[in-house]
Amino acid sequence: MDSYLTRLVDSWIAEILDSAPAVMITGARAAGKTTTALRHAASVVRFDNEREAIPFRADPDAALRGRLEPVLLDEWQECPEVLGAVKRAVDHERRPGRFILTGSVRSDTDPALWPGTGRLIRVMMHPFTVREQLSRLGRPFFERLLGQESLAPSADPPDLRAYAEIALRSGFPEPALMLEGRVREGWLASYVEQLTHGRKTTANGPDPARLRAFFQAYALNSAGVVRDTTLVQAAGISHHTARSYVRLLTDIGAISELPAWSSNRLKRLTRGPKRYITDAGLWGAAVGADADLVMNDGDLLGRLIDTFVAQQLRAEAAVDQLRPALHHLRDREGRHEVDMIADMGARGIVGIEVKAHSAPTLRDARHLLWLRDELGDRFKAGVVLHTGPATFQLSDHIQAIPICALWS
Repeated sequence: MDSYLTRLVDSWIAEILDSAPAVMITGARAAGKTTTALRHAASVVRFDNEREAIPFRADPDAALRGRLEPVLLDEWQECPEVLGAVKRAVDHERRPGRFILTGSVRSDTDPALWPGTGRLIRVMMHPFTVREQLSRLGRPFFERLLGQESLAPSADPPDLRAYAEIALRSGFPEPALMLEGRVREGWLASYVEQLTHGRKTTANGPDPARLRAFFQAYALNSAGVVRDTTLVQAAGISHHTARSYVRLLTDIGAISELPAWSSNRLKRLTRGPKRYITDAGLWGAAVGADADLVMNDGDLLGRLIDTFVAQQLRAEAAVDQLRPALHHLRDREGRHEVDMIADMGARGIVGIEVKAHSAPTLRDARHLLWLRDELGDRFKAGVVLHTGPATFQLSDHIQAIPICALWS
């Protein structure tokens, strides 16, 4: 615990516990949820330990009573009865800082979550960002951008290959911080294997071989707006099965989809999502790519860098006070597309393009120029995130900013 690296969510969790009775921390397995939750807890119950779970299955209200608060209920989904007990405890005495629940991502439609509605605040915890790994915490990117703070690059900006290597390290704590070389690659490969082969827990569970084929096809199309048919054909499954696989992989935090952005000012926009593997290192393991390979394949390189940037911004958006909702934009004819739209409601929108090269020009911002002219005052900023060393103005309200400025 002495070597703990502060996470972006730490201050948000502390703020919640100062005012609200309960917080639920969700995210992919091995993202560091329990380690972070322990920093805020006075006592802990680990439901993956059967001896600790048995009293809660027998009488959850009695088992919960009298524990030092905040009490961490780790892997609560192994004993879903405890959520009802938390509901009743909060309804009886709604004082702040009582309960912390941790568990893997669960769908909002899961009936097991219903007792928590209105009683707890959910916090999504993502794998490590580079900023967290370097302990360079501060205001989130979008707050800095709209606050017109300096977004200069780090003192020693990476080159293109270094970006690829950083991305492929992963943001999961163990491979990112403790493992190197073949051992790190083996950890990530094992994670993929467990995702796709460890899910068949019932006779009606997903077929491991088809789920693995689907996940690999999904990874090969990460950072793309790919039609369901492409994934269905690659995995040899039905559209219905593909939809169930998407729900499963989303719920366990392996994939994340950016919904299409819409506006009554813009017509004929595509409705399909932009698809992402949530962690760039996991992407590398799924497609079998290392730095040497991506440096010799422009398509893979572009997907890796885009996936990596989305990973960083997704974690930032989760704690940003501006509450940016992340989307992508593409028209049906493919004439205009923007990699990422951060929609902040009445505060306006930010458009982001990601380029895996070091010298972006005004042509690289052409879709942002179009969006700025279409939206007028609602367009607050446009950014071309690139792998070069310099921040510079491309046009009115549009900047070229090095990717490393995200952690400078």
